[in-house]
Amino acid sequence: MPEMRLGFCGLGLMGLPMAQRLLAAGYPLTVWNRSPHKADPVVAEGAARAGTPAELAAASDVVMACLTNADAVEEVLFGEDGIASVTGPTTYVDFSSMDPHLTRAFAERLAAANGMAFVDAPVSGGTPAAKAGTLTIMAGGAEADIARVAPLMEPLAQRFTHMGPVGSGQMTKLVNQIIAGSTMAVVAEAVAFARHHGVDAGRLTEALAGGFADSKPFQLLAPRMAAEAFADPLGTVAMMLKDLDTVVSVAQSDAALPMTRTARALMREAAEDGHAQADISTIVLPLMRRR
Repeated sequence: MPEMRLGFCGLGLMGLPMAQRLLAAGYPLTVWNRSPHKADPVVAEGAARAGTPAELAAASDVVMACLTNADAVEEVLFGEDGIASVTGPTTYVDFSSMDPHLTRAFAERLAAANGMAFVDAPVSGGTPAAKAGTLTIMAGGAEADIARVAPLMEPLAQRFTHMGPVGSGQMTKLVNQIIAGSTMAVVAEAVAFARHHGVDAGRLTEALAGGFADSKPFQLLAPRMAAEAFADPLGTVAMMLKDLDTVVSVAQSDAALPMTRTARALMREAAEDGHAQADISTIVLPLMRRR
């Protein structure tokens, strides 16, 4: 059984299956979530429950987190009973998606507070990949810190790539979200177009498989959009909208982001229609209303 003690903060759509996979791999695991009931499934499987992030850190050699946004990361690290108040863990691994500049600032604050190294390691692949352990993880950090945590990624990821110093993982994730978010919007447009013109949208993935229009987002999302089947979310509208907002914020105001801005507008429309916390596939609904 692996000897390294792990802590995991944030047990939402992505974090819970990731924590479960680490526990199943044999790592001693302590978990914490702001809403305690969300930790119940992994605690039932054998994880220890911490009352605060500081308590979790005190029981861990490496602390991991998959949190909603930068505000949540800052609170867990530097708030009352935060991770930064504890001396002992060597490394903080942040699977959250956030502004690369804030990531670098948080890394400096954490090192100054308790000497912990910071690895930013945002993920891609959605809940199916989190459950299957086939995530794509792009990481930023010092070589020694990356080497320390790389074995821990084996239960989680099919690909773990060191992209450069702290913040590089987050910057690469923004590139990923430009491509993924724009693709999702195009898939929604295509499904709505097909349905408006009498094409069986439920057969699109079969008909277009292997051609230039095929992609993983197309295969995953088009059937959900065609059937308007939005249960068991692959990821939420709010999550993607947050990331596309970050892309635009990090870019200069004159940056050429026409596809990103269009996709972001569709995400925002779906969110304003009440689907912010719903499956990302619900971005098709505003388009279905149009003719």
